[in-house]
Amino acid sequence: MAMQRTLTVGEVASRSGVAVSALHFYERKGLIASHRTSGNQRRYDRDVLRRVAIIRMAQELGVSLAEVGMALEQLPPGQVPSKEDWARMSTVWRDKLRRRIVLLQRLAGELDSCIGCGCLSLDRCPIFNADDQLGSGGTGARVLMREGEDVREGE
Repeated sequence: MAMQRTLTVGEVASRSGVAVSALHFYERKGLIASHRTSGNQRRYDRDVLRRVAIIRMAQELGVSLAEVGMALEQLPPGQVPSKEDWARMSTVWRDKLRRRIVLLQRLAGELDSCIGCGCLSLDRCPIFNADDQLGSGGTGARVLMREGEDVREGE
């Protein structure tokens, strides 16, 4: 039996584990593409399965759909993304993910204490920040970000 060249939206949903509504959303965002049959039914080329897998993995990693879209734009249309394509895409996201890991590890370790977010950095906070000592160190979550370290995206 020959392998089917195109897939219905239901088949893509079943094979990818993604709801039909999510596939329609991805298509509206330009992340995947379909074409219509003469009967106006939506059909997807098989390469969409790999693209959806990349989208799902990127989302699990916390990569925004905008960033996924920019990465997928670099791929030739109608071609199944390769291992090399994935390596190239994931390299772009690696630094951002490392920063997120550092912050999440800190947050997990210090979840029950003050992060110096500003609302607890008031001089009225005798438990965590008497006399607003953290406020003199700058803005934001001073304890979580640690003195002298900048882990914001793009810096």
